[in-house]
Amino acid sequence: MTSSPAVPRRLPRAPDRLRMAEQLRVTGAGMRQLLAEFRDARRRSPAPPRMARAEGALRIASWNLHKCVGTDGRFDPHRSIAVIAELDADLIALQEADRRFGRRIGLLDTRLLEEKAGLVPLPISDIAGGHGWHGNAILARPGTRARLRRLALPGAEPRGAVLADLDMAGGPLRIVAAHFGLLPRCRRRQSAAILAALAEAPPMPTVLCGDLNEWNPGERSSLRGLAPLFGAVNGGPASFPTRMPVLPLDRILAWPQALVSDVEVHDSPLARIASDHLPLTACLHLAAVAPGLAGSRAAA
Repeated sequence: MTSSPAVPRRLPRAPDRLRMAEQLRVTGAGMRQLLAEFRDARRRSPAPPRMARAEGALRIASWNLHKCVGTDGRFDPHRSIAVIAELDADLIALQEADRRFGRRIGLLDTRLLEEKAGLVPLPISDIAGGHGWHGNAILARPGTRARLRRLALPGAEPRGAVLADLDMAGGPLRIVAAHFGLLPRCRRRQSAAILAALAEAPPMPTVLCGDLNEWNPGERSSLRGLAPLFGAVNGGPASFPTRMPVLPLDRILAWPQALVSDVEVHDSPLARIASDHLPLTACLHLAAVAPGLAGSRAAA
């Protein structure tokens, strides 16, 4: 049996093609206008109300400040300090806080930072005028006692983490401040390196925070190796990009998991333009978990 010859598909006539092109052009322009209006409305909308701090709780935050370059293309360290002051946090992990090339000095005016936010960088950098290690800095109240360890993370690009053991009023606290790489295989190796470093250290309440560069959930997540210690790593508040946040690149994870609560983005008009990431904040319940850890150590 012979098949019928294929009937050639008729192309739209030239006037029809012109009308279709014009409709597509008008539709695309309309969508761009709607997105522009949405972004403008976001910039002008007020920040949502912040949850009241529980009695005895501290506030911790994490922010990739994008080297103080905002979504408007302006380098403005004073604006970055204004956002840090808005966070009203006792401890903040910063990413991209130092210059990337050349002499990697810090980008913030530390005297203005202390004046406006009541925070100072912990002495992490081995460079005069530097804030951190591979751009990772930790801000704390003046006089906070800290034992610091810099950790080079494996991967295709230079990355690092900082482990800071702090003496807080509610007891000892360890902060791991990190900025993971862009490749999933590198993030898996970086997660394993941090877990290995924690296994070598004495146990204490621990917070891992930073730009972990992962948005995939479940088995696709390169952070799933962290779950045995820090619990669920399947997302969190969307923090990137600031103009229309859809990806949970920034994380605040804790051991024990009851150590932190109320993890949320700081979505203020100033934060929306100061960086391409929104800051994350959380309540820190150090005094609440200390008795349980003390009991575990005594039983051991």
